Amino acid sequence: MAARTDRRTGVNMAGELSHLDEQGRAHMVDVGEKPISRRECVARGEIRMQPETLSRISEGRIPKGDVFATARLAGIQAAKRTDQWIPLCHSLPLDLVEIELTPDPDGGRVLIRARALAHWRTGVEMEALVAVSAAGLTIYDMCKAIDRGMTLGNVQLVSKSGGKSGKWERPADMPPGK
Repeated sequence: MAARTDRRTGVNMAGELSHLDEQGRAHMVDVGEKPISRRECVARGEIRMQPETLSRISEGRIPKGDVFATARLAGIQAAKRTDQWIPLCHSLPLDLVEIELTPDPDGGRVLIRARALAHWRTGVEMEALVAVSAAGLTIYDMCKAIDRGMTLGNVQLVSKSGGKSGKWERPADMPPGK
């Protein structure tokens, strides 16, 4: 019998972790018998920085080049190689990866949003989360000479659809880490 997942929190109600075998050892899940379906996930995060750093990024005054273009490419490239970042992830054929980078001067940050889409046997949550992380890390790398205090954070799944568990959306009132 399949374990039920709480649609609000995304937590497996039986407490079962599919990446552990009966002895509690990590293993790769066999998805070979699962049907192919449309899978889509959206993740977000942010990188906080000094106002002057954000201003220089927005105005294209970073010596290493176009920060946003490079971060978008890094996020896409990382999503395509998620199985090389996360040991138990499957290689999967991505149909689409989108990265949105939005300067938020009032918040002293860049908002990062990634959307991953595939028609496959397993979800693309990790691909979207890795894309957000890589885009943020790339912004840090390109700007660290002028602002080493930048902080990448609040990386979280926003929504997912497809597969046996269906649709899940982060409730607006759900704090990060819940």
